[in-house]
Amino acid sequence: MTSARADGPASPVEGPDARVGAARATAQVLYDGVVTPHRSCGIAIAETFGRAPAAYQALRRGGITGQGECGAIVAGRLVLGELLGDPDPTGPVTPALRDAMERYEVLWRQRVDRGAAPGDGIVCNTLTGPFPIFRSPERHAFCTRLATDVATAVAEALVASGVDFAVTPPPSKAP
Repeated sequence: MTSARADGPASPVEGPDARVGAARATAQVLYDGVVTPHRSCGIAIAETFGRAPAAYQALRRGGITGQGECGAIVAGRLVLGELLGDPDPTGPVTPALRDAMERYEVLWRQRVDRGAAPGDGIVCNTLTGPFPIFRSPERHAFCTRLATDVATAVAEALVASGVDFAVTPPPSKAP
């Protein structure tokens, strides 16, 4: 089993299925904002896998403007890059990263329900466009499901790649 460069807290769960389930549950809690304060989709994905969230702030609502790709889906790619990429900035793409990215692209496409969004694009405004009020409970539920599906796809790609990774447990209650 390959060890990922995870520097977050260790997951209290063991085994691939448990880690996939823990990733799904953690992302759901972080994005939903009921048990703990709401995180944007990209930050929820980053924190699920123990990544520093600052840069993921730029993924909020599709690059702040809504005109970029879904922040959760992009965050999934970035997490895989952080965990499996070559730490040498001039290094080639690692075989593990290439395999995980190919698997992730298939998995999130299989898992993510685009709802009533037209076409097959993943621009935030396209995905959330069917919801006339962005801050509606319906849109929030849609994006919560999307973030949990993405976290699940990331975890499944890591497991399939033989990566030993940690899932960061979410805070137990809102402050």
